Amino acid sequence: MLRITEYIKKTLDGKEIRPFNGKILIWNLTNACNLFCQHCYSAANTSRNGEISIDEIKKQIPYLKEAGVKVLILSGGEPLIREDIFDIAQLFNENGFVTTLSTNGLLINEKNIDQIKKQFSYVGISIDGDEETHDRFRGMKGAFRRSMESIRLVRDSGIKVGIRFTLSSMTEKALPFIFSLAEKENIPKVYISHLVYSGRGKHLSQAEKERYRKHVEFIIDKSFEYVKKGISIDVVTGNNEADAVVLYHKFKEKYPEKAELLYQNLKRWGGNQAGVRIFDIDYRGYVKPDTYFPYKIGNIYEKNFYDIVNSNGLMTKLRQHPRPVKGRCASCRYLEICNGNSRSRAYAVYGDIFAEDPDCYISEEGEGNEKSTTSTAYTG
Repeated sequence: MLRITEYIKKTLDGKEIRPFNGKILIWNLTNACNLFCQHCYSAANTSRNGEISIDEIKKQIPYLKEAGVKVLILSGGEPLIREDIFDIAQLFNENGFVTTLSTNGLLINEKNIDQIKKQFSYVGISIDGDEETHDRFRGMKGAFRRSMESIRLVRDSGIKVGIRFTLSSMTEKALPFIFSLAEKENIPKVYISHLVYSGRGKHLSQAEKERYRKHVEFIIDKSFEYVKKGISIDVVTGNNEADAVVLYHKFKEKYPEKAELLYQNLKRWGGNQAGVRIFDIDYRGYVKPDTYFPYKIGNIYEKNFYDIVNSNGLMTKLRQHPRPVKGRCASCRYLEICNGNSRSRAYAVYGDIFAEDPDCYISEEGEGNEKSTTSTAYTG
């Protein structure tokens, strides 16, 4: 994840930014869901078969700590379908983890909002555009209205809430709406996930690269605007670390005297963190380097989490920096920043974990032209 507004602010303040000293674990507690979203990486359905029990989860607590996990993102499917979701969250909280929730918001209501406030430090709720776009993308009429009611309830209850938006060819026109919505509704965070071809997301596509690049420029321009105007909205992107290259060039145009500090901050950040600082466990106990990854590297029923993530040859290669990637990624001058981008997307398109990322929109010459990031009119 690239915390764009944070990197702009802290670099302008002359601060060296150190990467998060710990690991983030996304735990998909169920594959059941009350929606049928077109981009769903887990291809969620209505089945509850195979869900890991809270007793099995409890057994892994010491090994999560030993592995350096500090943040838990409870996800699904739809995690609030689990009747014991608050017991699971409490278990993690009692053991010192920062526990957050990723949800479609449809099951948040007045009856459970106090428990949500008690157990979760942050709630991310998916919104994929205006009402028509969101309902079509999510496969349910009225989904947008209900999710927005939940966002307002969470916000008004004093819980930090954010919008989660997936950028794809189906949602790209709604990107300006998402920022306008955050501004209008006083939503303090916008997280934009680039599409990864996993689960039902295999059947979607990303925007054509020149247009895709303009979307990223728009995101980063909005981030500069928020910082300049003192608007307290955090902008974060994930799953396409080439965003950092665009950020660097735009920052250099505006603040050339501090551009080297930003570059070093981005270099320390290190780009794609799958298998480095980010991991995933699915509802059956399988461990992966991230939620989209095509390979399972072990199962916690057979081996504990610490041993799984520290005794695998693939993990060793993922932790090389820069990674041993191929194609034009191998010779890119910004490999030390992006770290080769999404290995899951490379595999989905080329069948090779270490192929170039097919959705990198950086020019072949590695952004050699300093003027290449200057914005033209953005029409969404």
